[in-house]
Order: sequence, then C-alpha cells, then structure tokens
Amino acid sequence: MAEQTAKINNWVLGLTGGIGCGKTAVSNMFEELGINIVDADIIARQVVAPNTIGLNEIVSYFGNEILLPDGALNRSVLRERIFANTDDKEWLNKLLHPLIRNKILIDLNATTSAYVVLVAPLLFENSLDKYCNQTLLIDVPNSVQIERTTQRDNVSVEQVKSIIAAQMPREHKQQKADAILNNNRDLALVKTDLLRLHKNYLQLALKNITVKTT
Repeated sequence: MAEQTAKINNWVLGLTGGIGCGKTAVSNMFEELGINIVDADIIARQVVAPNTIGLNEIVSYFGNEILLPDGALNRSVLRERIFANTDDKEWLNKLLHPLIRNKILIDLNATTSAYVVLVAPLLFENSLDKYCNQTLLIDVPNSVQIERTTQRDNVSVEQVKSIIAAQMPREHKQQKADAILNNNRDLALVKTDLLRLHKNYLQLALKNITVKTT
C-alpha cells in the first residue's frame, strides 16, 4: 500500500520518550487541557483489528495459527515469529508502516483542538517527527525506566534493558527534541512546566503553520 501524501492542516506536537518515562500521564494532562491526542500505539493496534486489511494480510502470510480463538491477532505468537525470522519481520514492517502512517495522517487532520499531540514512542526512530511542528521529549534516567517498567509490567530487568537498548539512546533523543520535560519528580511540578509549554504551543498554533508530508 502506497503511503499517503498530504498536507497536515493542524499544528502538531510530537510527544515521545522511552519505555516507562510516563508518556501516558503527560498526554492525559494535554487531554485535560482540551487538546486532541493521536496515539501511534493505539493506531498500530487498530490497523490489525479483526476484519481489517492489515490482519487479513497477516493471516494470508502466516496462517490461521497467528490468530486467537476469538479471531484477534495473537501478538505473542507473531512476536515469536518475527524475532525468529528477519525476512518475516521485514515483510511485516513493509505491511504495517504505511498503514499506520496513513491512519496517523488521517487522524491528525480530523482533530479539532487548537493543536494536536502525536504520541509515539518511536517518533524519531520511525521519522514521524517530520509530521510535527515541534517535538517534546518526556525524559527520565534509564534507572527510573527500568524500575517503573518492571513494577508496571511485571517483567525482568533484563527484558526492560533489552527494550531500552533497541530504542534510540536517551542522549540522542535529548539532542533531537525541541523541548525536554523532566518526569522524574512530583507530577504537580511536571504539570506546572507543561502548562507553560502549552501556552507556548497555543501561540505557535495560532500562526497556522502547516506541515507538508512528502
């Protein structure tokens, strides 16, 4: 499927951060301020929901054993398959990335708030920042990422470390981001800084800057 070429009519803030950094808590703050959220992770699940082109293509390629009894995608089985075979992983990425990007573009243009927040853990890794006017990194030390994720997801330290290692290094994200929000402190302090950023984004969005996708 060819990737959609379009102009994004809304002012877009790209919100990113590594696993366990607290992106959801921060995006909820934006939502409380009346700002629409487009979440890349949610879209990634939507494009492989039952009866979608994405899931139908996956079943055609991998077979029915990739499904749960209720017809939904068996993510654990799929994960095992693509990690065991690089060709399968490449095929899946070629299928899903255009589907996800096209849905992101559609949803960004469908929002009605003063600006829109695109939440994407792999914002920089997948070049989604090209659709954004500004980017905001939710930042915590790696040790905090490990502590939060092991407690939240009940997974091993080694597994979290491997996930962190697969993502862009924290220092590189800090260099690429337009702004950094420290989330390793009381949420009230985080919200104070977020409100300041929000006022700035409102002013920038009023200039009606658009992003052209290529």
